[in-house]
Amino acid sequence: MSALFLSELKLSHFRSHKSVNISCDGRPIAIFGSNGAGKTNILEAISMLSPGRGLRRAKADEIARAPEHVGWKVSGVLHSLGQIHEVETRAEHGANRAVFIDEKTAPQVALGRVARVVWLIPAMDRLWLEGAEGRRRFLDRITLSFEPKHAEVSVAYEKAMRERNRLLKDMVRDAMWYKALEDQMAEAGAAIISNRSNALARLQQAMDSAQTAFPTAELSIDGDLIDGKASLLNALEASRPQDLRAGRTLVGPHRVDMLAIYKAKNIEAKQCSTGEQKALLLSLILANARALSEDFGAPPIMLLDEVAAHLDADRRAALYDEICALKAQAWMTGTGAELFEELGGRAQHFEVLEADDGSVVKAV
Repeated sequence: MSALFLSELKLSHFRSHKSVNISCDGRPIAIFGSNGAGKTNILEAISMLSPGRGLRRAKADEIARAPEHVGWKVSGVLHSLGQIHEVETRAEHGANRAVFIDEKTAPQVALGRVARVVWLIPAMDRLWLEGAEGRRRFLDRITLSFEPKHAEVSVAYEKAMRERNRLLKDMVRDAMWYKALEDQMAEAGAAIISNRSNALARLQQAMDSAQTAFPTAELSIDGDLIDGKASLLNALEASRPQDLRAGRTLVGPHRVDMLAIYKAKNIEAKQCSTGEQKALLLSLILANARALSEDFGAPPIMLLDEVAAHLDADRRAALYDEICALKAQAWMTGTGAELFEELGGRAQHFEVLEADDGSVVKAV
């Protein structure tokens, strides 16, 4: 099994961090400090080394450290499948985010070719209780970890759908205006449906075949499971009268939901306790990591923010054992060093402190 890890991470004017340089050796990373010290900002910085807008879904100009607002930069030395890459992403003040791999300009999707990054943050704790949009986004992040091109087809679909929705709101009835857009939506949408289905099947397989202390789930996609470009194209055309009345597109992969049944109790995830829901989310992330270990050739970099919040000592120890067994570089945060005692020397430990001139990170 090859390795995937950062051996160096540098932050410049990123959120609360004016300048940070963290040296790593591939072991898991335990980060502790008080609330507001800047722990999550480190994880967000790493998430920017993957396609998309990172774990907070922030716009580029929202990330720069105040009061300077001179732009920001995240860079690192990435060990990936036996090769070493210099990766960097940055945004000058007022400019769009740029990506560089080995000092050459690259599209964001190229980051997904050299690294896979998965994360779990407290905002996801209500995943099973809130609307379908959050679950679709969660599913798409998992799908993106398996298929980096999923980001491109998703953007293509959204762009064509925005144009179609504009026609619908303007009550345009001439079919010729819709045909090209619906063809683009059908082609991209069919790829989205296929990618999601493959990712969910792979996740289910990894979950079912594992010996784990965490609960397993029966996963499914709920909604109009249209199969193939031709079927989606026909569905879009047939739905036009209804869509005109609504002023928006009512069929397609943007309308589905991800469902999970908690196997041990045979109940929907939304009916589980807070602790069970947290454990189920961790189970999905671990299954994602196990599957990627086989498919990509190395376990992903894992970002687990406040991961111990709803875990007792036994389950916390089980989580750390699974991470170490995977040989994954998991970056984990918590308020106190005691939350990571079970890791001992299997991890590197860092403390984040607040200071007048930006957050300070020190090895412990």
